[in-house]
Amino acid sequence: MGIKEEVYYEGGPHIGDLILNSFLALTIFFIPLTIGAIVRALWLRFRITSRRITINGGWFGRDRTDIVYSQISQISVIPRGIGLWGDMVIQLKDGSRIELKSLPKFREIAAYIEEKIEVKSAVTSGSV
Repeated sequence: MGIKEEVYYEGGPHIGDLILNSFLALTIFFIPLTIGAIVRALWLRFRITSRRITINGGWFGRDRTDIVYSQISQISVIPRGIGLWGDMVIQLKDGSRIELKSLPKFREIAAYIEEKIEVKSAVTSGSV
């Protein structure tokens, strides 16, 4: 029997992203941003657990990406919406990058992921 996977966060993008971009749609120039926010609100879902990060997105939410913490080399966060939500960029050890857009509680989630990365790297190096 393996270790039970505990869910830390599960949900979609922050509702403020959709609201802000909907107001911006009043000007024709920002309509593409509004369409992007609508697509994110409808089909983008995040699941952050004690073992992995899962991102469901794409058209009708059909694309799924799973990242285990041992694959992550670095994370960066960018606040959006006066700091109520943010974007996170996860850089993997193979050099590829994955973006998590409009993530609620992004600072807390980033701290949780960094903690998991440190634990995984300590276990693989034999420090623990």
